[in-house]
Amino acid sequence: MKWPNICNPNNEYHPSPYSYMTAQQIISHLKSLENVANQEGMKRYAIGNDNTLGIGLPVLRNLAKTYKKVANRHSIAKELWDSTIHEAMILSGMVADPKLLTKEEMDAMTHQFYSWDLCDQTCNNLFQKTDFFIEKAFEYSHSDKEFVKRTGFVLMVQYAVHHKKSNDDLCIRFLKRMEEESSDARNFVRKAVNWCLRQIGKRNAYLHPIALEAAYRILEQDTPSAKWIARDAIRELENEKIIKRLK
Repeated sequence: MKWPNICNPNNEYHPSPYSYMTAQQIISHLKSLENVANQEGMKRYAIGNDNTLGIGLPVLRNLAKTYKKVANRHSIAKELWDSTIHEAMILSGMVADPKLLTKEEMDAMTHQFYSWDLCDQTCNNLFQKTDFFIEKAFEYSHSDKEFVKRTGFVLMVQYAVHHKKSNDDLCIRFLKRMEEESSDARNFVRKAVNWCLRQIGKRNAYLHPIALEAAYRILEQDTPSAKWIARDAIRELENEKIIKRLK
């Protein structure tokens, strides 16, 4: 097998017209790019779980591009995920085939989330491209596990942002779930609820006032978490630039 020309001073990946790396070769390549300085920065932002290599997302995205049409990319993605290396797990979500992902696989991956960026990247790159992610969004939003619950609301964010031609009424159902869960004080849950509330409010002019009303109802819950979620969302949704853009 001919190896792609992947090593350069800028830590970038350049695809080769000759061959593709196996999962184990990808893992070896990722390990060769380990950046200790970046690892320290990741820790400060709660990225990873002492299993990072310090590799930036652009490198992973460029690498993933070469696997979009590879026949066995889903099996490669599984091996990358099972490596438990943080960057390999994120790359797994970029490489996996959403058409082949099963509900059981999504459940297993979701219950292994330990970091907000792994959760968010996997939702964005893989989960929201499946036919059943809405069902899972509601299911996960009821979980008592912090990152599983976050996944539910992050999937709602993905709907609001990436499925703008789809039914707006579903977003109103999302808002109801947010109101019901706004008292959850766990950091990665409340931040996901806040993110979702803001994205729905910015989706279009129809949803903007509905989201604002929901934010004010959340504010009335009078818990520290609900107050933070609501005030931050209201501040953004009442911004003149946002209102002008929606009009």
